[in-house]
Amino acid sequence: MSASPAGKFQDHYAILGIDPKSDSETIQQAYAKLAQKYFPGNATTGNQEMFDSINAAYECLSDPELRGIFDKLKGVGQEEGGPKFSGYEFFDAFGRDTSLRTAVLCVLCDRRRTKPSTPSLSMRHLELIVEATPQEISSAIWYLKQRGLAASDDKSSIQITVDGMDLLERTKPSPEDVLPFIKETAIAIPKEQPGNGEGSTLSTLNRALVRT
Repeated sequence: MSASPAGKFQDHYAILGIDPKSDSETIQQAYAKLAQKYFPGNATTGNQEMFDSINAAYECLSDPELRGIFDKLKGVGQEEGGPKFSGYEFFDAFGRDTSLRTAVLCVLCDRRRTKPSTPSLSMRHLELIVEATPQEISSAIWYLKQRGLAASDDKSSIQITVDGMDLLERTKPSPEDVLPFIKETAIAIPKEQPGNGEGSTLSTLNRALVRT
């Protein structure tokens, strides 16, 4: 859990001046603006203590796991009337969740292969690429990290692990499995849909993800 430079609890949302429901893009924008303002090298508004607090807030809120822990401590997102079960949506989500995890893993693998010097993607970048809600992407990242298929770097961005790449090489997901979860604007070189092939390998990958 990130803390203030003095080791005391700080309200990360208050430090960045954002709402607890803010998405990752808002967090990034608030951080960039404040970091520039309070950077110690800024002769007019530089402030080392405030700069450290801003960095601590961003480190926590940009990492889905750390943010979840902080939100629980702060009481963010507590449901009125107590927790509730999703009902039929819970059962409908099983197939989609597994497919989404596959898509996120493919995105991370592609990043590692095409940009080996900067292999990580932030939560904001993933939201710009993957066709899913921030909550769904956070859940997928949590699962992949728990399975050791992805990991956070020192800036709380996400990158694929060797185990994650090995899994994809073994199961070879197809475009039909992955591309429905990728936004059109995020595809560098769109291609025509392939013709009849050997069929989807999604079920194989799904089983591997569950067993890993």
